[in-house]
Amino acid sequence: MKAALIYTGTTPELIELVEREVRANLGPEAELLSRQDPSIIAEVRDAGYVTPGAAARLYGMFVDAVLSGADAILNICSSVGETADAFQPAARYLGVPVVRIDEEMCREAARLGRRVGVLATLATTLNPTKNTIERAAREMGRHVELVDGLVDAFGMDQEAFRALLVAEAKKMAPRVDVIVLAQGSMAYVEKDIEEAVGKPTLSSPRFGAAELKKALEAKGWKA
Repeated sequence: MKAALIYTGTTPELIELVEREVRANLGPEAELLSRQDPSIIAEVRDAGYVTPGAAARLYGMFVDAVLSGADAILNICSSVGETADAFQPAARYLGVPVVRIDEEMCREAARLGRRVGVLATLATTLNPTKNTIERAAREMGRHVELVDGLVDAFGMDQEAFRALLVAEAKKMAPRVDVIVLAQGSMAYVEKDIEEAVGKPTLSSPRFGAAELKKALEAKGWKA
């Protein structure tokens, strides 16, 4: 069994977080195919939206994964999550599911509370995450109110980043029932925030890895 991990952000911390969660779900025997193109998120960040070129390169990585024998694909970048959604008809035709790392996290947020705080460090990640939460809520017949938390963490080390996110979460906490960390790279701060503010706090890698396992099991794979 092969699972493809599609990265547009390539920090060692993010890769370690994702692969740890995927291994915990799929076991040590699974073959992981890593595909990385940091130019995609750089272009999206500079343009403020997903450009045709960025979308085409993302789809190119999906197709390359299929040609390399992937049984399922995990799309790790939330900024291009809606772009991955647009690929789903092709994925169904090819028989290789594309799992968004943040889809089930957004559903869980809509289940847990009416007021959802969304913390992000990239503006291009904030809106796609909010859109997904709102869509998930509509599909469940629920209404949610979203509270933005956009912080500038450029150039910060891990401890400074952790302190900044915890501080922003504390400001947000009185207005929300649950907090969503919009980027997978923020996952290592999840427990710190939850302990600091006493509100459920969600990050995407653990949800995405669990959904990747479900997608493979739906094709008949057994751990």
